[in-house]
Amino acid sequence: MDLSVQLKSVQLKIEAKKQPLRLVQVTDCHLGGTPGDDLLGLDTDLSLADVLQLIEVEQPDPDLVLATGDIAGGAELPAYQRFLKLADARFSAPMAWLPGNHDTPEVMAEALEGRFMPKVITTEQWLIVLLDSSVRGYEHGDLSRSELDFFQDVLSRYPKHHTLVFLHHQPVPVGSAWVDQYIVRSADQFFAIVDRHPQIKGISWGHIHQEFYQLRNGVPLWATPSTCVQFKPNCDDFIVDHTMPGYRWYDLYPDGHLETAVSRIADKDYPIDYASSGY
Repeated sequence: MDLSVQLKSVQLKIEAKKQPLRLVQVTDCHLGGTPGDDLLGLDTDLSLADVLQLIEVEQPDPDLVLATGDIAGGAELPAYQRFLKLADARFSAPMAWLPGNHDTPEVMAEALEGRFMPKVITTEQWLIVLLDSSVRGYEHGDLSRSELDFFQDVLSRYPKHHTLVFLHHQPVPVGSAWVDQYIVRSADQFFAIVDRHPQIKGISWGHIHQEFYQLRNGVPLWATPSTCVQFKPNCDDFIVDHTMPGYRWYDLYPDGHLETAVSRIADKDYPIDYASSGY
């Protein structure tokens, strides 16, 4: 399909209300089929609501809200419907989401009921690209040939736009053997494209339920904490961390530099099963 035609169905153009442009990212909400469903003892609706309330306090007027996968724990339609309802109640800004390994794109589309969900967002100076790294029926990540071609084509179309890239799975090892087995299988092809496009200012993902930072060939790589249970970093076996749920914010400036940080819920007595060896 001609890229110009394809972009018409997946692209959103926004005008910043202010400078810098403010983005917020939530990820790995793991909502269940009914309110009150839990992950390792944690009510994931409650923790998501707490994180959204924190965002509303700290970022009262974001320009874009991004959700980077595993919105549902089992791809149930009501989970996506509740997520949209919760987010819409807090924010008037445009929203975009992408699927994780626990999601089903067709069910996500059904929950939208015709509502537009972009894959490419542009402003006067910035390009935000959302890539689908989910693989139906598997935990690991991958980027299909068509997804890689789309990525290359969009970057080539906007060579002067400062660019942020989002996906669900980690494209680099993060230092935990149990979760690094699910790395993006086509990471070499992905980074071959990244290395040809110096306009890319950062790459971010979810999936690993923890904060992460690495600099690769001058490009920052970030992971964003889950809105629910956290996994302890740098552990080869599954260990639940005692850090709180959180989100990440980004300030994007017209000259191409950006600022980002993670913010978390203050200490709260969530009934999490910290002794669990998996989920």
